[in-house]
Amino acid sequence: MVSLKINGKMFDVEEGLTILEVCKDIGVEIPTFCYDKRLVPYGGCRICIVEVKGAKTFQTACTTPVYKDMEIETHSEDVISARKDILNLIWASHDNDCLTCDKAGDCRLQDYCYEYEIEAEHSPYQKVMSGKIDKSNHFYQMNRDKCILCGRCIRTCSALQGLGSIGFSARGYHTHIAHPFEAGMEHSTCVSCGNCVNNCPTGALSERNRNKFRTWDIDKTVKTTCAYCGVGCQIDLKIKGNKILRVDPAADGVNQGLLCVKGKFAYNFVDHSDRLTTPLIRKDGKLVEATWDEAYDVIVSKMKEVKVHHGPDALAALSSARCSTEENYMLQKLFRAVVGTNNIDHCARL
Repeated sequence: MVSLKINGKMFDVEEGLTILEVCKDIGVEIPTFCYDKRLVPYGGCRICIVEVKGAKTFQTACTTPVYKDMEIETHSEDVISARKDILNLIWASHDNDCLTCDKAGDCRLQDYCYEYEIEAEHSPYQKVMSGKIDKSNHFYQMNRDKCILCGRCIRTCSALQGLGSIGFSARGYHTHIAHPFEAGMEHSTCVSCGNCVNNCPTGALSERNRNKFRTWDIDKTVKTTCAYCGVGCQIDLKIKGNKILRVDPAADGVNQGLLCVKGKFAYNFVDHSDRLTTPLIRKDGKLVEATWDEAYDVIVSKMKEVKVHHGPDALAALSSARCSTEENYMLQKLFRAVVGTNNIDHCARL
């Protein structure tokens, strides 16, 4: 443990932590864009700068470790002035369509501009826009004019997803996020997992064909398990009026805030008009609605008929990774002990 002073108060903190981690622990809020606790500290956005006594320049709170007798000011006049300059510089190359932006109400840039009283129409820097939107991906799009170059999408793709499908391109004012050879998303190694979309602090990355809603429209969040495979990823369903508006990865699940393309984007089937809501059995060559008891009776009678006339090995079962381990165990027990066959397989092997 080391003793240090933050905003005039003494604290005993664990040695080796960063200023940002210490401030989070003691309840002092420092703005961040590029920080993610799952990623190696980057310090690229500069919005988390603080004043450290004896340092020649401002220090980034997310990358600077604490030490004994350190004196830190997180919200001095100079720090606040510098953060305002950073926000004004970001805003000078940012699309100001907050009224129609999908991210409105859930945008860190919007929140910080409000907190630090940035007057969008009176910025000291001239606004220059590129007007470029990459829509080559089927599931999400990239708006360069809303990108603040925090690098979270790049580091998420590389360090967490393990693909490295995107990176910084060009230098200076012309720096932007791009795919290899500027060829677009469809020609990259992108698997459309959407983890970059989840981690974007602004509206630069957004879902395509999304349900139209505002963040404050969400009535409730329901945590559940994704049913597409057996990994058991935890997801948060954003719901309004019993309708799923969006799916987010649960931060505290086994998936650690990550999802695949199916878990993130393939949820519209829930309300699809073609979705089956009752069992169907074939009568006179046509499928008709039936009760569960009727459906079970047909299954049992057909299985018994096949076993009597052709033997137990004429039957086989395929279990599913979407079921629980207990359900899969019961199915194989049913076929081995009751039906009398070892003809059972699992979809993970197909």
